[in-house]
Amino acid sequence: MNQPAPVPFVASLLEARLPASGIAWLDALRREHLDAFAAAGLPDTRMEAWKYTALRALGQRRYDAGDALAATRAVDPSAFALPGVDGPRLVFVNGVFRADLSALDELPAGLALQPLSQALRQDAEPLRFVLSRHEPERGDAFVRLNAALAADGVALKVAAGTKVATPVHLVFLGAPADADLAWHLRHVIELGEGAELALVEHHAAGGEQSHLGTSVGDIRLGEAAVLRHVLLQNAGIGSSLIRRSRLHLGARSQATLHVLELGGALARHELRAELAGDGARLDTRGVFMPHGRQHIDTQLAIRHQALNTASDSVWRGVADQRARGVFRGAILVAPGADGSDASLSNKNLLLSGQAEIDTKPELEIYADEVKAAHGATVGQLDERSLFYLRSRGIPQDEARALLTAAFCRAVLDDLPNAALREHLAAQLVV
Repeated sequence: MNQPAPVPFVASLLEARLPASGIAWLDALRREHLDAFAAAGLPDTRMEAWKYTALRALGQRRYDAGDALAATRAVDPSAFALPGVDGPRLVFVNGVFRADLSALDELPAGLALQPLSQALRQDAEPLRFVLSRHEPERGDAFVRLNAALAADGVALKVAAGTKVATPVHLVFLGAPADADLAWHLRHVIELGEGAELALVEHHAAGGEQSHLGTSVGDIRLGEAAVLRHVLLQNAGIGSSLIRRSRLHLGARSQATLHVLELGGALARHELRAELAGDGARLDTRGVFMPHGRQHIDTQLAIRHQALNTASDSVWRGVADQRARGVFRGAILVAPGADGSDASLSNKNLLLSGQAEIDTKPELEIYADEVKAAHGATVGQLDERSLFYLRSRGIPQDEARALLTAAFCRAVLDDLPNAALREHLAAQLVV
């Protein structure tokens, strides 16, 4: 019996097989994942994890594989400049590493930062375990696709005991091209025992384009390591960006994430955190702000699986016009994770009668002596506050913007980089 032809999206990406790397296990892994992606296809809304994010329109699109001109495309550095962030920098344009835009010449002692392709050429074996992780669920189609087609990404390692003084800036820029492109990046980040790092992950637009980007990252924190991670997603308004971040926290390690999800026509970020060592702590602060006809989907899953771990998550959502936001916040306290302390709050504003936000908090507890709380709300701007501002002569649009910015700003209050904090706060005005 003849098999049905794959949808255009799948068909175009199946034509994008990477050339042989010369690393036997890596080439076999890529073939395996591409075959699995072809067999399963795209997830649909019958799957719980994709219930509110339909991919029918994406399935009808075709993408060219990679950008042969990415290495020479003109890029304005102001497109990714951030105040308070002027240290080591790694830049990718349409998925291609750009040495001319990066800043790698004077790395501090104890910090190794390079493109993943270079790390694989130098010594692939240390990367074998993390790159060989399997994703058996059909809903992980984009992770499979990334494993099959990601030719580059970030390789970052902080040696044990090293405290990196200046923030490391990772830039992923979408630039205009002659056709819609698909690019895929894979990241491996490791902090050794007692290491400290401030990391800024920045998805930016270098002009109008409708590319597809996938990104998968693994971040591992050794014992007592400290990570301060800022994620600014302000991709091109016509682009699609689908990411997964996997965070593994060792004993007494601490990670703080500040996340702004602002850009893209379709943007989905799955953040999975595993508090694997006793006394580990994770704090997440996030805002998603779709407008126009944007669709922004955030999936947060935190797993407590060691003694006396703690997590605190505060998220805000604002949707305007005909936009749609999705937030799923899931906390699981595994057997044996006694003494865990977990809280999650998601508050949302609808600025239009046509806007929609779907929020779903989840909590599962299988341990003893646990403190846990979660909650979610969806509402509108307070009419009394709006009336008060207007009675003071403030126009309605400006009053709405002030109230919205104040509602969201709470997620940035504990960001220590003052210059970056003020810049990010300015992005929260609608």
